[in-house]
Amino acid sequence: MLLAHFSDLHYAPETLDEVDRCFGAAIDAAVEAGAEAAVISGDSTDHRMDLHSPAVLRLASQVKRLADHCPVLMLQGTFSHEPPGTLDVFRLIGARHPVFVADRIQQAALMTEGRWVASGQWRFDEPPAGARAIFSLVPTVNKAVVAASVGAENAALAAGEAIAEVLRGMSVVNEAARERGIPTVGVGHGTVVGCVTEHGVPMAGLDHEFTTGAIFASGCSAFLLGHIHKHQDWEKDGRRIAYAGSVGRLHYGEEGPKGFLLWDVRPEGSDFRLVETPARRLIHLDFPGLPDMAAIEAAAKEAQGAFVRVRWQVDEEHRDFVDRKAIESMLSGAAELKLEGRVIPVSRVRAAGISRAESLHQKLLRWCEATQTPPDGLAERLDRLLAAEPEIIAESISNGDQRI
Repeated sequence: MLLAHFSDLHYAPETLDEVDRCFGAAIDAAVEAGAEAAVISGDSTDHRMDLHSPAVLRLASQVKRLADHCPVLMLQGTFSHEPPGTLDVFRLIGARHPVFVADRIQQAALMTEGRWVASGQWRFDEPPAGARAIFSLVPTVNKAVVAASVGAENAALAAGEAIAEVLRGMSVVNEAARERGIPTVGVGHGTVVGCVTEHGVPMAGLDHEFTTGAIFASGCSAFLLGHIHKHQDWEKDGRRIAYAGSVGRLHYGEEGPKGFLLWDVRPEGSDFRLVETPARRLIHLDFPGLPDMAAIEAAAKEAQGAFVRVRWQVDEEHRDFVDRKAIESMLSGAAELKLEGRVIPVSRVRAAGISRAESLHQKLLRWCEATQTPPDGLAERLDRLLAAEPEIIAESISNGDQRI
């Protein structure tokens, strides 16, 4: 079976231009490749939206266009992005092929005639007769429900252990399907221990939904994941796990290409290839101090048509040294330019009791205590400054006298 795997579309008013262009191009490529089924593995939307929102209408239009070509499966994603019930409306789309919405842990069979059959419980007792492929589905788990049972401090770990047990249980049906020559596909939404975010940060710890060991124990030929926006994969004995990544580039600093996966799923294993989408280019320049104009000039060569953000941070005394107009001129070819400067307030330490000191030498010592400055030699220098005329002091300094 040739399967198109899309993920993390994040449709919303503020992301519409990027994601709709990329998802539309991905659908065109999947149709041209002859995909026989399609999966959207969660986070189709970015947040709660009204049904009449242009972003919802565009998403529904694209899903219908995809379902006019092949059967579609949509998985429930993160609740903050895709509130429960968001996907229900897609069940009603009157396309040529059905749209199956997976909002609970279950298995589903794609039948030879193109319809979906869902398991009554969390899995089938055996593969349904006439099944063309078996899908094992693990949407976002409601950890609040788990927390109510085992306590908040144990919820994350307990959820991962429960999912691992579910996947082991589904392996019985998947092994039976393999013996009958039926491809098996897993679809999940969550984090895998050791995966890497789109910003290059490894996901360590024990509070993740999946481990590669638990996923491979499900017996699926292919396991399609959503939630992490960076494409990455794992392989064992011809079976594969992969994040498709997001179809568009939504945040500055994201690493790697954007696109969707075309899977070739067989009973004994699977392969895939990444098909890139026309995601926008985002260039991020971050300076710990004043903007480096030479670095900005060098980056300008690649900034034509890109979305560029320049960040810097300076103290109050140097805020006027930043030439915004020069930066704008250098990056005039950018499709969008954001200049974000952070001004660090200069904090002045008050030396307690300094006003009550009787002499200038005592004031100096109080200041040294307050600022943790070594007083060695400062009293002598102060005496020289008090005794000499300004012209003599200036001449001594210009002659290299280190005593002042």
